[in-house]
Amino acid sequence: MADNDKKPGASPALVHSEEVLERFTKASDRVTMGRKTYGLSDRAFMFFFLLPSLFILLFLVGYPFITLIRSGFYNFSVLRAATPAKFIGVGNFTFILTDPFTWERFIFTGKFVILNVLVQFLLGVGIAYLLQKNFKGRSVVLTLILMPMMLCPIVVGLFWKYMFNTEWGIVNYILSIFGIGKVEWLARENISVYSVIIVDTWMWTPFMILLALAAFTAIPKYLYEAAEIDRASSWFKFRHITLPLSAPVLIIAVLFRMIDSIKAFDLIYTLTGGGPGSATQTLSFDLYKRAFQYFYTGEASAYGVILLLVIMSLSLIFIRYLNRLAAQNVRR
Repeated sequence: MADNDKKPGASPALVHSEEVLERFTKASDRVTMGRKTYGLSDRAFMFFFLLPSLFILLFLVGYPFITLIRSGFYNFSVLRAATPAKFIGVGNFTFILTDPFTWERFIFTGKFVILNVLVQFLLGVGIAYLLQKNFKGRSVVLTLILMPMMLCPIVVGLFWKYMFNTEWGIVNYILSIFGIGKVEWLARENISVYSVIIVDTWMWTPFMILLALAAFTAIPKYLYEAAEIDRASSWFKFRHITLPLSAPVLIIAVLFRMIDSIKAFDLIYTLTGGGPGSATQTLSFDLYKRAFQYFYTGEASAYGVILLLVIMSLSLIFIRYLNRLAAQNVRR
């Protein structure tokens, strides 16, 4: 702005603000003219910046996924790369779905997931309900409880494998103090399953505690105050206030843990190796053996597609229920 255009008596701050505004307007006009010159709208600019991320996502996720589906229709092995892959249609899928051993793994994985998630849910909700109250040392207790979740599953598996050792493990030593004999935690089929559940619960219950505590903390305090005025019991407040209002977050937590339990591999691999026999082999462990021990690549690809469809189907059921629950809360 020229000096002769300045208003008489105007303050320097006002004049400076007007100059900045005028420069900004001219710069915006130049940008707009540049966009029109190249024929790019705001939407085009948005897609222009998103394209690199989309290409990376398609390369890292889309291409392997398409290759996985395609490989499921062929009979081949990576160890026999010189042998041409033979197209067999849905032969791999039919073999897997009619294999008795596969259905045994399905049943075991289902029992493992239900029991594992149920125990973690009950412990997580119960401990989170106690931790939502303020008491001395609460932050220290919460930090100690969350520590197992921060460890690597491989390390946790090896750590508990030594603790469960029949001869010199600390778990049997503690039991011997109370007069209980040696327990073969990892050597007996009917006990090894519960050993895996104990370790997985020790490691991932803090995740359930963290999400449940966040959900409980977000509930408005005036609801509890109103219930206390009506002399409501603790169980009544938990059932009619805490649980319904925290249900969406708890459902998401259960969904995450359910998916992780179906995919459980690293912890089982280091803790039991899938044994004794095949007692602790989940679907993911069976998939690993077919792909990287027997090298049935086409069969393992079909197995992976089936496992993915199972996880997606269960996830859709949870998501639909979550949307229905959200719609009910909106109507209220």
